[in-house]
Amino acid sequence: MFLSNFALMNKIILLSAVLFMLLSCSRKSEDKEAFRVETINKITPVKDQGNSSLCWAYAMLATIESEHLMKGDSVNLSAVYVARNMLREQAERCYLTAGRAGFTTRATAPRLIALIQQTGLMPFDSYRSDCNFNALCRKLSVLCRSSVTRRTGLEALMRNTDDLFDDEINPVPWHVWMLGAEYTPQEFARSVCRDDEYQALTSFTHKPFYENIVLDVPDNRSGDKFYNVPIDTLMSRIETALRRGHSVCWEGDVSEPGFSFERGVARLGDNRHMASQEERQTAFETFRTTDDHCMELIGLARDKKGDRYFICKNSWGTDNPYGGLMFMSVAYARLKTVAAVVPTDNSSLR
Repeated sequence: MFLSNFALMNKIILLSAVLFMLLSCSRKSEDKEAFRVETINKITPVKDQGNSSLCWAYAMLATIESEHLMKGDSVNLSAVYVARNMLREQAERCYLTAGRAGFTTRATAPRLIALIQQTGLMPFDSYRSDCNFNALCRKLSVLCRSSVTRRTGLEALMRNTDDLFDDEINPVPWHVWMLGAEYTPQEFARSVCRDDEYQALTSFTHKPFYENIVLDVPDNRSGDKFYNVPIDTLMSRIETALRRGHSVCWEGDVSEPGFSFERGVARLGDNRHMASQEERQTAFETFRTTDDHCMELIGLARDKKGDRYFICKNSWGTDNPYGGLMFMSVAYARLKTVAAVVPTDNSSLR
């Protein structure tokens, strides 16, 4: 339902002011497309994942950060600490599989929730680094396979792994200080996010609907489960969360020509065609929809034609017309979404 003209004008003015403050950037204003913001959540500063594959961690942490801002709290969280602990787990697995298991910083968004519950979390300012994680993975592989060859034992490998991490990333603080209180990383993680606070959703027909399924994508190496629902349900749950002030962690395909970080937009050639469930499945099974990237969805907007868009916080730095944010059309998201992590809602998904 549209608001009255007066109410709508006031809302546009207010939200445009918020968007202007959030979207300051180095590009000329004439490079921007005009969007009318319907709703937008508070966000922490846009970060840059560099040459790592840690988009899933940056996006899920950004989603958690916005949830705290919505509640009047403020946290800024370290993706680097999460990556360190994930690679440490992989070092143990590599050794115990006699060097057969490899190293990667790729994963799906739900893995973040599981990792922080197991190994804790750090604030961004307490643990940050410009580490080249691709190079670190190569060094870790050499170290682990050398340890296998020399049969050093697991304990010796893990000591050497921690030393490598301290040199390449940074030593880990023993405790977290936040607002005058002292936490262990595990205590801090539990204070930031419960393990039942979010639900991972997907929508594909090769598995039954209304069941938790292992999502069949290469990055889901840990076998994380997603609740499979029809695409109408998935899109509705995303929009409902955003309109209630909750951000959503989006996971999907960014290989389409219409996805341009440089222009700050993602749209299809036919931006008004809403893909059917069958069209989504065909794109997935023919690898035209792949699990490429994660972003935080923070709001809703319309372009000058009236087409609907999600406002996204990316993790590729701020060098685009919207200071690192993007506008992804609902049509694009409907076809290209692989999964979404939304706040847990006790209402039925059927």
